[in-house]
Amino acid sequence: MRDLAVQGAQMLLVLVLAPLLLGFTRKVKARMLRRRGPPVLQPYRDLLRLIRKEAVIADNASWLFRSGPYMIFAATWVAAALVPTFATGLTFSWAADLIAITALLGSARFFLALVGMDVGTSFGGIGSSREMMFASLAEPAMIMIVFTVALVAGSTQLSSIAHYTLTNASLRVSLGLALVALIIVAIAENARIPVDNPATHLELTMVHEAMVLEYSGRHLAMIELAAAVKLLVYVSLIACIFFPWGLAPPNGDLAAYATGAAAYLVKLFVGGFLLVLFETSIAKMRVFRVPDFLGIALMLGLLGTLLLFVSRSF
Repeated sequence: MRDLAVQGAQMLLVLVLAPLLLGFTRKVKARMLRRRGPPVLQPYRDLLRLIRKEAVIADNASWLFRSGPYMIFAATWVAAALVPTFATGLTFSWAADLIAITALLGSARFFLALVGMDVGTSFGGIGSSREMMFASLAEPAMIMIVFTVALVAGSTQLSSIAHYTLTNASLRVSLGLALVALIIVAIAENARIPVDNPATHLELTMVHEAMVLEYSGRHLAMIELAAAVKLLVYVSLIACIFFPWGLAPPNGDLAAYATGAAAYLVKLFVGGFLLVLFETSIAKMRVFRVPDFLGIALMLGLLGTLLLFVSRSF
């Protein structure tokens, strides 16, 4: 029962902290641009307001349009719940595999592209086609990152990878390349600058927003919450693989879990701050330049894997 309670606490933790991370990034970005910005808790208010509103559905919408937001949210939430946040060796840690998490995120992307095309609007088709174009490079890059990390740590299981990083803390060129590649993939997957600007609704720049323009009410709330959880997933992945310090060991006590939770909060806010710092220091690129941007991640992941075969010291 204790193990199930800790696992349940992690599942609730990622769900509660996802809107907070999104609100924190918006607030810090506004401050950097010398604006007041919305309150940090504004995403919670937006989600509650959307849940209370009635969902308006197009006449030609199929069952996929109605069930899609829940499938997208479920796949993203499961992926977030599997990533070790404040402790390793939890009840479902055997399923916290990098390949499984990549598959879950890919499934959520697949459903999102389908619902974007379901109603048949031009915006939805544009957003879905762009999403699939980016995914054709982001997913191979993610697989190469998984291969690099797995070859170094000897496992694709996240608890084992975190344990390896803690016990073999050393500067590895391959892991450095994988870290940069994962950051690039995270930026592209979350539709952040320079790939996309989540604060605009311009036809020439929209990617994620174009696929969800037809949603409203509770359906839009599920998609917005899934997008916030997805951002938290990638920050948690980076923290777990490359910066696992502070994670509570398996069967830890309450003090270890509290320390791990505090360390996780610090990692989230540092990651959010660095993301905003990068976004405010770079301009959005053209849509047709995004494949070049993701190609860098693919080449870095491939180079990291090749270096491991050239020399084990890398």
